[in-house]
Amino acid sequence: MGFDFSVVHQDIDERYPSDLAVDKIAPFLAHEKAKAVAGFLNDETEIILACDTTVICEGISYEKPRDREDAIRILSALSGKTHYVMTAVRLLGLEWNAEFSEKTYVTFQPISFDEICYYVDTFKPYDKAGAYAIQEWIGLNKISKIEGSYYNVVGLPTHRLYEEILKFKHNFDLG
Repeated sequence: MGFDFSVVHQDIDERYPSDLAVDKIAPFLAHEKAKAVAGFLNDETEIILACDTTVICEGISYEKPRDREDAIRILSALSGKTHYVMTAVRLLGLEWNAEFSEKTYVTFQPISFDEICYYVDTFKPYDKAGAYAIQEWIGLNKISKIEGSYYNVVGLPTHRLYEEILKFKHNFDLG
């Protein structure tokens, strides 16, 4: 995207209040992630980018699967249906902050149990919201339609992020 960056990894507790609406889960976790690294800001030219992604189908939020059985359960629930991927982004600087969310609708063709097991056993999508990555086998062979940003489904809505960062371009050197 043309920006210099470094990664600061912090483990956070990714639990959220049980009564939180599904559309509020990703923004809540993005906010928690930003708070966890806010102390690393040193000057007004730095920005923290924190995000979280969830997959929502029929009013149920699907985050990262706990294990093989959970991944199979999630993919079985998504099979033959349209769901949406929601990524919430939190930008934090010393003197400003911004937040936004992006939704992309994804339609899966029906996926057989054998195909689900093949995908889970081969690609081990345990660190993926919704138990899949669009850029892998399942995206190539079982996604029939997307409405919205492909990169949002990958995990970061880069087109929107770029526009938001440009609002603060006086802090960055794009050249």
